[in-house]
Amino acid sequence: MSAKKFQVLLLVAIAFLGGYFFGITKVHLEWTNYKPNITVVNQEPPTTASLVDFSLFWDVWDKLTTNYYDKKAIDPQKLLYGAISGMVASVGDPYTMFLPPTQNSSFQQQMAGQFSGIGAELGMKGKQIIVIAPLSGSPAMKAGLKAGDAILAVNGITTANEDLGKVVTLIRGPQGTKVTLTIQHKGEAKGTDITITRNTITVKSVDGWVKQIKDIDTLGSAIKNSSKKSDYVMYIDLSQFGDNTNGDWTNLVNSLYPQVQSKQVKGMVLDLRNNPGGLLTDAQFISGEFLPEGTTVVIEQATDGSEQKLTVDRQGKLLQIPLVVLINGGSASASEIVSGALRDNQRAKLVGEKSFGKGTVQSAIDLGNGAGLHVTIAKWLTPDGIWVHGKGLTPDVSATLDTKDPSRDAQLEKAIETLYNY
Repeated sequence: MSAKKFQVLLLVAIAFLGGYFFGITKVHLEWTNYKPNITVVNQEPPTTASLVDFSLFWDVWDKLTTNYYDKKAIDPQKLLYGAISGMVASVGDPYTMFLPPTQNSSFQQQMAGQFSGIGAELGMKGKQIIVIAPLSGSPAMKAGLKAGDAILAVNGITTANEDLGKVVTLIRGPQGTKVTLTIQHKGEAKGTDITITRNTITVKSVDGWVKQIKDIDTLGSAIKNSSKKSDYVMYIDLSQFGDNTNGDWTNLVNSLYPQVQSKQVKGMVLDLRNNPGGLLTDAQFISGEFLPEGTTVVIEQATDGSEQKLTVDRQGKLLQIPLVVLINGGSASASEIVSGALRDNQRAKLVGEKSFGKGTVQSAIDLGNGAGLHVTIAKWLTPDGIWVHGKGLTPDVSATLDTKDPSRDAQLEKAIETLYNY
């Protein structure tokens, strides 16, 4: 991808990184006898820049590299990346971030659906690092991490006042290695140390089935033995919006659709719980499975107040099936766009818990040399003009999980019951 190309993203700073760009000044750095030899290649400021005196920057650079006692510890590339990171972070937006090559590569692997780590999407609420959602079957989920948990420390290093990127870097690591997180669960006053063995995480973004209620393993005995037990339900779990989501979604829907036609399916449950988001175009695509062409999916609002509507641009297969969408505190960004679009267009009811609340759009820009920059370019609003940022979507029907019986999915039960009251 060239530096001029970008993708529009809706990501909850998912384990990726905060940033700062050092003007557009290009510098060539060499390190000789523990001192930097700097050749300025291009120091023309961008036309958008106001008059800035960079003498202080170079003065600090000189004094740091001259006076710091351990010259071997000073890496000129890290100094440059640190300056860039500080500049980007100064705007105060956790979703506007500079990604050095290693971190940018991790982000791209995440979008491709495979990476090495603990399998948890991270974000920020206020100045606190929190777990947006543990991925299904991941080391994080098996260790007991839950959506909303606060990460107080990583291997004893406090996360207080640290940017998301640094925390992600501390948590990530090769398969088979261990990391200890100090976690504060919701409602608990003290932190708990949890040691997790990192693994290669493969994210299957789409899964689903058509089953009779009596054959759905995660339901309680009451509903499985009720008069509804022979009815068929369609279920699709969409865990993230990644590079392969649209293709995987299309293949799954095409494989299940003949059953929808041949059996008396009562309705469908779209499970967006713990889905941290992804590409804006994917949210448009998924919404198009259920909404007619031309229907508004989301409204982008620029800083000057101008608005642009993104509408359905394809013919979906599931336009008529009764629909319920499951959400929780780990449902963010693109999953909130889909949920809001389906509810505002009177196409679905929302069941579960309040969603995360991320209402901004980022563009991902390739800077060359492996680095990247994510910049918040707009707000997004639901079709009814609601900005969910910091508030989330409140479900039409509230439902929590059964903490006494984790094998039972009480929220899925409530979603199926809601289909009968449609």
